[in-house]
Amino acid sequence: MINPRLTVVGAGPGDPELITLKAIKAIQSADVIMYDALVNKALLEYASKKAELIFVGKRKGCYAYQQNQINELIVVRALRGNHVVRLKGGDPFIFGRGAEELEYAKEYAIEVAVVSGISSSSAVPAYQGIPLTKRNASESFWVITGTTKSHEISSDIALAAQSTATVVVLMGMGKLSEIVSIFTSEGKADTAIAVIQNGTREDEKVGIGKISTIEAIVAEKQLSSPAIIIIGEVVNQRVNLDTMYEKANQASRIKQRAIA
Repeated sequence: MINPRLTVVGAGPGDPELITLKAIKAIQSADVIMYDALVNKALLEYASKKAELIFVGKRKGCYAYQQNQINELIVVRALRGNHVVRLKGGDPFIFGRGAEELEYAKEYAIEVAVVSGISSSSAVPAYQGIPLTKRNASESFWVITGTTKSHEISSDIALAAQSTATVVVLMGMGKLSEIVSIFTSEGKADTAIAVIQNGTREDEKVGIGKISTIEAIVAEKQLSSPAIIIIGEVVNQRVNLDTMYEKANQASRIKQRAIA
């Protein structure tokens, strides 16, 4: 019998091209793929036609499976001699419970491995030209979950609000009002903030403003989860990538006409 295997794979932030070659190879070799809601389904096209595809994600608190059920499902499928790929959005070791699933599988003598993914915490701001660090603007950044396991706002956000660092909040849209209140209490009502929904995807939506105005902007643009919140001076330092791409395309067209 083939040795049971589990590979926890990071699928990247949403753009199907933002995935590693090693991740693609893992998907191609899988007998079973268990994938989350944030995984771009275009990546499943790399799977073998014989592979079993199981959706185990959640949307707005609606769970297809609870975490303990996912753990059991991994073990059951792997112990049949399968290579199970647990496909997760972003990086599986950044708020992805990847380590929990690997630890559980190891208790059953299942061979385990992990393939890192590009985290949405860095890729999504980059797609909007927002550098998380920049000289004279930010020397560090925090990546914080907006909502803890107990469904409360993370206490780290209050600590981060006291710093000069860039603050990136994942899974924080449900706590936006509390986040605004915390930063306002620290005298940072004029601090720049960006909310990016469906980052790196074709249906990406963006709202940019100040702590004092962002709730109105979110309501006007009808922004909702899944979204990332970026707070700090670096939002004002963003690079206009559209202009850069437009200039590059114009230069390319001029060159082509000159050759013709």
